[in-house]
Amino acid sequence: MSNAREIVKRRKAVRNIHKITKVMQMVATARFQRALKRAKGTRPYLEKLNDLVQNTFLGAHGSVEISRHPLLVSRMPCSRVGILVVTSNRGLAGGYNSQILRLAMQTVRQVEQAGGAVDIHVAGRKGAAYFRFARREAQAAYTNISDNARFEEIIPVAQRLMDDYATQKIDAVKIIYMRFLSLGQQRPVCVDVLPLTGVDNVTNPDSSAAPSASRMRACSEYFPEAGELLVELVPTMVRAAVFQAFVDASVSEQISRMMAMSAATENAESMNRQLTSEYNRARQSQITSELSELMGGVEALK
Repeated sequence: MSNAREIVKRRKAVRNIHKITKVMQMVATARFQRALKRAKGTRPYLEKLNDLVQNTFLGAHGSVEISRHPLLVSRMPCSRVGILVVTSNRGLAGGYNSQILRLAMQTVRQVEQAGGAVDIHVAGRKGAAYFRFARREAQAAYTNISDNARFEEIIPVAQRLMDDYATQKIDAVKIIYMRFLSLGQQRPVCVDVLPLTGVDNVTNPDSSAAPSASRMRACSEYFPEAGELLVELVPTMVRAAVFQAFVDASVSEQISRMMAMSAATENAESMNRQLTSEYNRARQSQITSELSELMGGVEALK
C-alpha cells in the first residue's frame, strides 16, 4: 500500500505542476500578442527612419556638420567596444537567455583576441547574474526595465552609449539581443549601432558612392540643410535602434516562454498518464495479493 500511496502523492504533484505550467502558457500567449502588436508597429518606423538618415547622409555629403558630429566619426581600429546585452528579468523561457549569453561571450572573445577591450552593458537580471558569475564586471546593469519596455526607459540606456562614444571612451557600440523573425524563428544577433552603417561611404566616398550623392542632391531638397538635420536624426536613429532591440527581445522572450511552458505542460500530461498506469498496476497487484491471502485463509479453515 505504501507504493501506491507514493504514486498517488507524485501524481498529485504532477497535476499541480500541470495546472501551473498551463496558466503560465496562457499568460505568455497573452503577453506575446501584445508584444507582437508593438513590434509590428515600431519596425516600419525604424525602417523609414533608417532610409531617411541614409538619404540625408547623401544629401549632406561634404558638409561641415558631418565632420564635426561626434557620432559620425568612425575610429579605426577599435581599441574599446561597448556591448549592450539584452536578456530577460525572469527565467522559465527555455534556451532564450543561454543563446544570447553564448553569442555575447563569443563576441567578447573575438574583440579581445583582436587586441581590443570591452565595456559590457547588460539589461535584465539574468544577464547581470551571469556576468557576475563569470567574473566579468559590467559597466552598467539595467535590471529595472519592464518586460514591455517603454521608450522613456530606453532613452537613458541609449544616451549613455552615445555619451561614451562621443567622449571617445569607446570606439564602437554593438547590441546583442534575440531578433524576432517569425513565430517559429528567433535568432540571437549582434548589431553594430555606432558608427552608423553607411557613414563611411559618405564621409569617404569612392567612385561608386559619389554618383549616388550627386543624384541625391539633385533629386532632394532639405530645409533646414541636410547637415543640420543630421544633428537631430542621428541621436534619434540610435535611440530607435536600441528601443527596437528591446521590443524584438520582448516578443522573442514571450515566444520562448510560451513554447517552454507548452512543452512542460505536455510532459506533465505524459507523466500523469504514466503514473496513473503505474498506480493501476500497483493497485491491481495489491488486490491480487489480498485475494490470495483471503483464499489461503479460507483453505486453512477447512
